[in-house]
Amino acid sequence: MEKVVEIQHLSKSFGSNLILKDIDFSVNKGEVVCIIGPSGSGKSTLLRCINLLEKPSGGKIIYKGEDILDHKHDIYAYRTKLGMVFQQFNLFNNHNVLSNCMVGQIKVLKRSKEEAKEVAMKYLKIVGMDQYINAKPKQLSGGQKQRVAIARALSMEPDVMLFDEPTSALDPEMVGEVLNVMKELANSGLTMLVVTHEMGFAKEVADRVVFMDGGVIAEEGTPEQIFNNPKEARTKEFLKRVLKQGI
Repeated sequence: MEKVVEIQHLSKSFGSNLILKDIDFSVNKGEVVCIIGPSGSGKSTLLRCINLLEKPSGGKIIYKGEDILDHKHDIYAYRTKLGMVFQQFNLFNNHNVLSNCMVGQIKVLKRSKEEAKEVAMKYLKIVGMDQYINAKPKQLSGGQKQRVAIARALSMEPDVMLFDEPTSALDPEMVGEVLNVMKELANSGLTMLVVTHEMGFAKEVADRVVFMDGGVIAEEGTPEQIFNNPKEARTKEFLKRVLKQGI
């Protein structure tokens, strides 16, 4: 299988606080990988290191056969290949929905306005937001904002989509609409790396589930293995706790 991104011996410290320890991990083309684990286990930090919003303290990030932490590498070019969807949407409040999905294409990818609009409309339609192109973010619900944020990331046509707990800031009744969009994207063959506390989603959609705890990957496997037959005591303990709460 073709590896889109490969992480080797990655570590990250904030001061003397070691957040990630010797992480080895890869994402294959067309694969959906879900990262689960307790709060503070390093899941979001790992995602932010992969797209270099945080600079790793050590290790390698291999993309297309090259270590992008090598100083020769153009990290901005690399970053355009990774779509990122945040917990808090991060939309441009002074732009309408269509413009939010066009501005990155025009500025970063140097697409013409016509092409950028065509691409934006294609992805807004996919996420069910093409009727709202003239709305400003403040006029939208949380679920609608997150769907626009997904369309904006998709409009850059990245190699892999990174999702950082995309439903955690949403009211419960809006979670489903975002997860449904993500399920459709997963079914379309998009490469996705998803940090999530939605166990049902991970169980149903992931090709592989990674359980993180204490800054390390404690266990990984298929959803079947992780949810039905976890090997590690801490995986069992975590799942017992979250599944009992019905998260």
